[in-house]
Amino acid sequence: MKILVVDDEQLVRWFLDRALKKSGHDVVTASTIAEAAERLKTDEIDLLFIDLRMPEGNGIELIRQLDEPATGLKIVVCSAFITPELEDEFKTKGICMLKKPFKIEELNDTLKTCMER
Repeated sequence: MKILVVDDEQLVRWFLDRALKKSGHDVVTASTIAEAAERLKTDEIDLLFIDLRMPEGNGIELIRQLDEPATGLKIVVCSAFITPELEDEFKTKGICMLKKPFKIEELNDTLKTCMER
């Protein structure tokens, strides 16, 4: 599975890149919303792993631009800032959530759940 990790924090991107590759996934990363949008246009991405709060933009904006059902793209939102309202919106759209900080087991469980949807 090819996963796009989008997070402005280099350490988070590095950790997720290593953990996901160790689990056998093909991983590409982006540090900005603009870079992520470009990757989504040029690469065949199966799963988008995205932070919500970034300096130049908001992960929610990118998610809302995507036509998820048509593309089959799975989405995992990873953030410490998931409000109950966002949680309701994400659940209705079939978007998985992972709250920071998380353990590697929670990461693997979230990916498994997301891919089964």
